[in-house]
Amino acid sequence: MSSVFSDARQRLHTLGQLSGISAAVIESLSRPKATLCTSLSILMDDGSTQYFDAYRCQYSSHLGPCKGGIRFHSNVSQDEIQALALWMTIKCAVVDLPFGGGKGGVNVDPKVLSRMELERLSRAYMRAMADFVGPDKDIPAPDVYTNARIMGWMRDEFEVIKRHKQPAVITGKPVNLGGSLGREEATGRGAFLVTEFLRSKEGKAPEDIRVAIQGFGNAGYNIAKLLFDTGYKIVAISDSKGAIYDAAGLDVDRIKQLKDECRSLDSDYCESSVCESTTYKSISHEELFELDVELLVPAALENAITIKNVKKVKARWITEVANGPISVAADEILFKKGTVIIPDVLANSGGVIVSYFEWVQNKAAYPWSLEEVQLRLQEKLKISFDEMWQYQHQSENTSLRMAAYAKALKKLEQVIKMRGTKEYFSNAEN
Repeated sequence: MSSVFSDARQRLHTLGQLSGISAAVIESLSRPKATLCTSLSILMDDGSTQYFDAYRCQYSSHLGPCKGGIRFHSNVSQDEIQALALWMTIKCAVVDLPFGGGKGGVNVDPKVLSRMELERLSRAYMRAMADFVGPDKDIPAPDVYTNARIMGWMRDEFEVIKRHKQPAVITGKPVNLGGSLGREEATGRGAFLVTEFLRSKEGKAPEDIRVAIQGFGNAGYNIAKLLFDTGYKIVAISDSKGAIYDAAGLDVDRIKQLKDECRSLDSDYCESSVCESTTYKSISHEELFELDVELLVPAALENAITIKNVKKVKARWITEVANGPISVAADEILFKKGTVIIPDVLANSGGVIVSYFEWVQNKAAYPWSLEEVQLRLQEKLKISFDEMWQYQHQSENTSLRMAAYAKALKKLEQVIKMRGTKEYFSNAEN
């Protein structure tokens, strides 16, 4: 079985070497600072007790306290969490945030839990991690199948344990519990903005761009909605159960409405699927990736495009809303084919950027307006995108991913070297 973490480290080594990063620095970033693994015992509604494996990885704190989401998913493992924390380390450096990389998760299918079981699980996770996280140590946030309500429960549990208010311990909270306006849509909005920057650079009109989107969760829906409202033609959308297609274009608002209408009253998760629509043609997940479109948006989980299906991908552009949706081997094939990929470490950074804004607001006890949040997000992403674009066009045989990693690793290298390296102590450096 392939290791997501091994794949992430392989990419780190390859792109680090291409960027001229010191071997000692690459080696220091090849292993996590600390990973906590535990088992959560949860009393279920029927009186039984179930056990769930839980993890939190603090990968790097070179640039500041660790930052990263918590996901509830049946595929969660230590290997996956460490890979995600490594990518978060790169991501924070790419967009110049004063954070290191972290990630957490619980191996669970949250859709089968009642709301009370979900609350018990959320609070149990924070009890297990209370001495591991903190507003100046490691700041969690929502991720796959977690949301603002779950973050609110976790903040409350942390404060019960510590016996004083600490709103900055976690981000992505409900606004009335210290959350930031604009945080819920931030990942999707950030992905939309960098896609718009690419479209502007390429001189294309929105109506000439056909889009296929894999994943219709929070991030997938928000980028779909923003692209749709701007005039892009969304021809295919999928979720965990299937996909739908219409060459004439899908109505994103109508699809979202139908999906939400089937939300169970005792669950935070939608039990319906986009493929239950009778208006559009149902297709498989595999067929979605093979569509002849200008833009493909993988917005679900890692390794969606691998060596097995990459040769059938026809999209000219790919915006990686998911973390690690393209394997290393597939990435090389797409690069040689000329596919323009906006890498995950930039494309989905809107979430951590607005989480940073929320952390700043909590620290200052001074909330910002939605307009201010959205404007600052756009400004930060524009600077980072332009730096990637300029680096790519000034260097031969370079992708946007290579440019992003070069910037991030050079920043981390500067900090690591300031602490002293073999080259410094042996007078090999000027």
